[in-house]
Order: sequence, then C-alpha cells, then structure tokens
Amino acid sequence: MARAIGINHVALDVGSLEEALEFWRALFPDLKLRGRSRQMAFIDLGDQFVALSEQEVEPRREHRHFGLVVDDVAAVLAAAGELGASISGNNVGDPWGNRFDVVAYSEVQFTKAEPVLRAQNAADLEKGAAARAELRAKGIDL
Repeated sequence: MARAIGINHVALDVGSLEEALEFWRALFPDLKLRGRSRQMAFIDLGDQFVALSEQEVEPRREHRHFGLVVDDVAAVLAAAGELGASISGNNVGDPWGNRFDVVAYSEVQFTKAEPVLRAQNAADLEKGAAARAELRAKGIDL
C-alpha cells in the first residue's frame, strides 16, 4: 500500500516570470533559485521548492491555495501589503491569482530535518507548545 509522505514542490502559473520573481524577492530578499529556464524558475526551499511557470493564466477560484511555512508571518504580510498584494488574514494573493496562507514554522506540525534547517540558516527555529503536543500525539517527539 502506498503512503503519502510529503510535498516535493508546488507549481504555480504566472503571467510574467520576471514579475513573479520580483514579487517573491520582495517578500523574501534572500531568495535562492534551484534552477531556471526561459519560462520556469524553481524557488529553493531547502529540500522542497516552488516552481513558477510563465504562461497564460486562467482565472482562479478564491479558495484554492497552499500553505507556505515561514519564520516571520508579520514580516511577510507587511512586505506583501507594501506590494499591494491581496491579503485576507494570513492569506496572500499574487498578481496572477495564486494564493497562499503564510504560517509560522513554530505553530505547525510540519518539520524540517536539522541539516536542512542549518543549510537554510534557520537552525534556531523551534516548535511552539501546541505544535509539539500535536506531534507527540502522532508519536513524533522532537
């Protein structure tokens, strides 16, 4: 029987690759690319990535989104606001209708292996009490 283990990447359609990279760099100034071609860019997230694909963008339904784990939710929301991005609570919309919830690493069950955190200069990140309790309930003790 197959098991779902995690997410390797999320692919997003964007109308302009250059504008999309500017948007992401405004939110995350230290952004690194895993690779790039004429119509695609791969934003490195340690052992995962976000793929941006330049093409004609179809209208999106408002509820479709993904969760993006960050170290500082307030900073990301502030940067998105300065860009004039659509924001609702912790949900951010890019100019092409892609939406993502900005969630704090400390508050969710999602974990990164210690070597990956070190490579991302994020080894200082810790889980909050609620996230640790949720993980312990699944038999995962950090």
